[in-house]
Amino acid sequence: MPDPHLHPELFIRIYLRDRDMLGPGKAELLEGIGRTGSISAAGRALGMSYKRAWQLTETMNAMFRAPLVESARGGAGGGGASLTPSGRQVLTLYREIEAEAAHAVEDRIAALRDLLSDISDKK
Repeated sequence: MPDPHLHPELFIRIYLRDRDMLGPGKAELLEGIGRTGSISAAGRALGMSYKRAWQLTETMNAMFRAPLVESARGGAGGGGASLTPSGRQVLTLYREIEAEAAHAVEDRIAALRDLLSDISDKK
């Protein structure tokens, strides 16, 4: 009997054109920015360097007609970042695609899980 704690995951990576790609890492970064109000804090929460978080944010901002993230430099009042309306829309669309795809294949993923060997048999 399969372990009920196992949960095969489906990862969706959408190639929009050439090298423009939206996947789980960028979606998590957008969510983190929306939650923390900070690109660097969102990156830290994901185990991502400050530089990598900023690079991904700049990449996403350049991919779409309108930027997904607005940022303000630090200083006396502090800096910060927030999702733009386009950023919220892109994140929502990505999560909807992800949820619909997972739902569409959940029976097949369950069938694959049922075919897995029991790791305890190999000890």
